Amino acid sequence: MTKVLVATEKPFAQEAVDGIKQIVEKAGFTCMLLESYTSKQQLLDAVADVDAIIIRSDIIDKEVVDAAKNLKIVVRAGAGYDNIDLDACTAKGVVAMNTPGQNANAVAELVFGMMIFFVRISFSGKSGTELRGKTFGIHAFGNIGRIVAKIAQGFGMKVYAFDPFVSHDVIEKEGVTSLSTIEELYKTCQYVSLHIPATEKTIKSINYNLLSMMPKDAVLVNTARKEVINEDDMLKLMTERKDFSYIADVRPSKGAEFEEKFAKRVLFTAQKSGAQTEEANINAGLAAANQIVGFISKGDRTFQLNK
Repeated sequence: MTKVLVATEKPFAQEAVDGIKQIVEKAGFTCMLLESYTSKQQLLDAVADVDAIIIRSDIIDKEVVDAAKNLKIVVRAGAGYDNIDLDACTAKGVVAMNTPGQNANAVAELVFGMMIFFVRISFSGKSGTELRGKTFGIHAFGNIGRIVAKIAQGFGMKVYAFDPFVSHDVIEKEGVTSLSTIEELYKTCQYVSLHIPATEKTIKSINYNLLSMMPKDAVLVNTARKEVINEDDMLKLMTERKDFSYIADVRPSKGAEFEEKFAKRVLFTAQKSGAQTEEANINAGLAAANQIVGFISKGDRTFQLNK
């Protein structure tokens, strides 16, 4: 019988777990749980004879893939997938998937939650600023970017976007000004929201040259991955420009240094919170279960990452 393991160091909401079990068992599969585990060995032991794995931020590296002798598919319940070793999966013939779009609204709302908290000086009673009328750039116009655009429009912001993989027509249909180069985006917008994945090409791509193009009182908002930021460049820029601020849902590796030097110009969440809503938690978990059933039962490879 096909065995599906839900391996979550940070467990799903109970409603999500119940829904995953229902989907998996209705397909005639067995559902196994490994929740709140405290060591990698526990994960290695649990994957030994499973056919499929559902994870959240859990690490599926070569050691885990090698230990899972029967593994056919691993699904990351969420959009980001840098916690999966795609090369190791490919080498073993394991299909890797994510669940794009399931937590998009949660991330988009967090962008503006953090922005408002920041520009209103943490609701301290001091005079802050408003978002209305400000220029707002979206770096990558995917599922999250589209929702971010709608919210920004609701605030009355002037919205721009750059995405080399999305046509100008698609972006413009959303009432957003499509820019042809990344440089244009950063030169034009006081606020820029990052929604790019961490890949070989994007890691440390948000660098000094790019950030220095941003106009006065610039604010960079990062709900993507910390790896896309060149932190040394960011520290250098913020030292030179007293008007530059950085908001992130993913605490930088050098977070303590940022806070020590620029306490009033940075805001970092205590832990990554973009997908931390009940709705996103449930949606991503159920989508992962459905994708596993679809793949094993019908060979459906939609959302496969290692093609």
